[in-house]
Amino acid sequence: MSMFAGIKCLTHHPTNLSKRAAFTTWHRLFSDVAAGETSSKPKMYKYPAVYEPFGPKPPPSDKVLQLADRIADLPPEELKQIGPTLHMRLNQPKLQPISSLGFNFGSQAGAAAAKAEEKKVEKTAFDIKLEKFDAAAKIKVIKEVRTFTNLGLKEAKDLVEKVPVLLKQGVTKEEANEIIEKIKAAGGVAVME
Repeated sequence: MSMFAGIKCLTHHPTNLSKRAAFTTWHRLFSDVAAGETSSKPKMYKYPAVYEPFGPKPPPSDKVLQLADRIADLPPEELKQIGPTLHMRLNQPKLQPISSLGFNFGSQAGAAAAKAEEKKVEKTAFDIKLEKFDAAAKIKVIKEVRTFTNLGLKEAKDLVEKVPVLLKQGVTKEEANEIIEKIKAAGGVAVME
């Protein structure tokens, strides 16, 4: 029986076949078992006891095994010193405690929130915004804007005419103060945000 005939038989005339015959025809059409195979059991795969996503690891060297034995023989006081000493020797960054802000751990959360409020992060990157300029000093302001934005004459002119406009983003405080002073000397008013 062809596949088309089997499907046609199952869909249009289910009374012509018994339930068992319909199931076996359907099973033969859409099963993973090849036509000549008699085994209808699904294949069972054997998984390893420990899943290692990058494949099996080579066994440790004798030097590493001897070192592990020496570490295991140390007294508890010296075992506590191994972690910090290795961090220092290997130039690893100091481990920071995980913040508990937003979680309620009773009285501990209040103390952590008070410490967080004490330590306010100081802003390091600033934006420069041109607020206004004198109409007589427009050309000087455009020239000054061109010096620190690397824009062409037309682009700088269009930018200055859109006042108030953001001129530069993410600059240091010292650089921002220099730019503001230069714009002020040219006849404009700029602010740091």
